[in-house]
Amino acid sequence: MPTAELRETTSYGAPFTAATEPGAPGGRITSIDIVRGVVMVLMAIDHVRVYSGQPAGGPAPGIFFTRWITHFVAPAFLFLAGTSAYLYGQRVGDKRKLARYLVTRGLLLVLLELTVIRVAWTFNFDFAHYMLAGVIWMIGWCMVLLAGIVFLPRTAIAVGSLAVILGHNVTNFYPAAMASLQEGGAAWLWKTLYLGGVIQLGHNGPPLLILFVLVPWIAVMAAGYAFGPVMRMEPARRRTICLRLGIATVAAFVVVRGLNVYGDPRPWSSRQPLSFLATTKYPASLSFLLMTLGPMFVLLGLVDGARGRIASVLETFGRVPFVYYLLHIPAIHLAACVVSLVREGAVNPWLFANHPMNPGPAPDGYMWSLPLLYLVWAIVVAALYLPCRWFARVRAEKRSALLSYL
Repeated sequence: MPTAELRETTSYGAPFTAATEPGAPGGRITSIDIVRGVVMVLMAIDHVRVYSGQPAGGPAPGIFFTRWITHFVAPAFLFLAGTSAYLYGQRVGDKRKLARYLVTRGLLLVLLELTVIRVAWTFNFDFAHYMLAGVIWMIGWCMVLLAGIVFLPRTAIAVGSLAVILGHNVTNFYPAAMASLQEGGAAWLWKTLYLGGVIQLGHNGPPLLILFVLVPWIAVMAAGYAFGPVMRMEPARRRTICLRLGIATVAAFVVVRGLNVYGDPRPWSSRQPLSFLATTKYPASLSFLLMTLGPMFVLLGLVDGARGRIASVLETFGRVPFVYYLLHIPAIHLAACVVSLVREGAVNPWLFANHPMNPGPAPDGYMWSLPLLYLVWAIVVAALYLPCRWFARVRAEKRSALLSYL
């Protein structure tokens, strides 16, 4: 088996080498790829929803869970990116090399977010009025920060990341102080780190909408890095740890959310049962992270050693996640144009607005039904399988610095 076949990837495609599994073909930890494949398939649901005109959640259970199920994506991506960074660092045995890669990879992701991905979302070039700092931007800057964090002792990384995840919602008790940070010369920094919002780039530059802030996401990535040694353990042992940790995390979510005192700025109400699950994503609250990371750990344990056609398809997506990401947004956008052409006889101009954040309300009569939304999602995901499988084979056969960045 060629060395390239042993490569692991980060959440969005950086080549990190997995620990060797006794008896596993190619030495890969396939559970990481499978879980990553699952969350990428789920991610496409929400991105189809963007162009369907359906709201991001709502009182109707179908609409609510269409959005809710996709909340598991970002936490899994960030956590597994940190884990993969640890595994890569162990393979090369050089933290400086790991740090250099994280910095260059991270800056590339930031650049792509502000250029190629922005155009894929909007199909317009109106950069002067709309720039979006989305999930790829956030992952890129988190990688840059992780490049420095990796030089700390692993215990310090674990303790520090857990402290941030568990404690950052203390800011909810000081709304006036947090609001004051929205003004002044350092407002851009606070918005980038935690508050979110719009930053004006230069005196006459474009507005940059910060959707994904860095805190607590950098702590999630760092926690994944600290978790890395678990994935190097013998399969049965790591499976047990993942399952127990997942169950404990889900239980912690039920307790923290049930107390309704700390962990999320939006309290739930017994008169609205779904509000118990309506945790805050921007910025990601403690309740949100417990709710999403717990099932991720459980799934990581359950699919360890999984085989079969479905596992193989998911593993393929998980091997080339960044290629999948780069392809799936324009593919979904094009599919939405086709649907509009079929339903309306022309491509609706709304599809060329500033998606996913500032498109304005969908035109009257445009909104898709949920069955149509899920049909388009299934078609797009199926269509992406062949190019992803092809690229996975190419990258496995040809060791190339350029290919490694994809």
